[in-house]
Amino acid sequence: MEEFADINAIFDMTRSPEGPSPVERLLNEFEAHESKEEKALEFYRKTLEQLPDPLTRFLMQLIVSDEEKHRAVIHAMVATLKGSLTWTKPAGSLEGGDWASMNGRLRGVTDEFIRLEKDGIREYRTLAKESTGYYHGLFKILLDSMIRDSEKHVELLEFLKGNLKAA
Repeated sequence: MEEFADINAIFDMTRSPEGPSPVERLLNEFEAHESKEEKALEFYRKTLEQLPDPLTRFLMQLIVSDEEKHRAVIHAMVATLKGSLTWTKPAGSLEGGDWASMNGRLRGVTDEFIRLEKDGIREYRTLAKESTGYYHGLFKILLDSMIRDSEKHVELLEFLKGNLKAA
């Protein structure tokens, strides 16, 4: 595969006449965002270290955890785009996936995971309604956040299920 990367470099095949190809421009944008995410994460961490209040620390730690996940997602997308440009599979790339070997083991439980997430969403909504006024609305905010996370989980599981079916 390295030969293809060398050919691309020699003949400049990944560039359009106007400059970088659309994939290269997208990669550049992702890399710029990745750098911004890292700086934001460091700022959050430094701020978190200086917070004495347990509630404030808890909330900021939730944000830091989410920012760490965002950073990991962006990094995986950057690695995937780089791999596409160089015809390689760098560490952390999302390229590939042996759907056929995973199909039997994971396909059977994917529907169950989706059901569990949807049940959780219903329960969180009930809890959010019941706890709306508690702690100045903090419980509702936290539960609403958990609902959004579970909705994201359903979306990811549906994607996985579709790819398992196609394999």
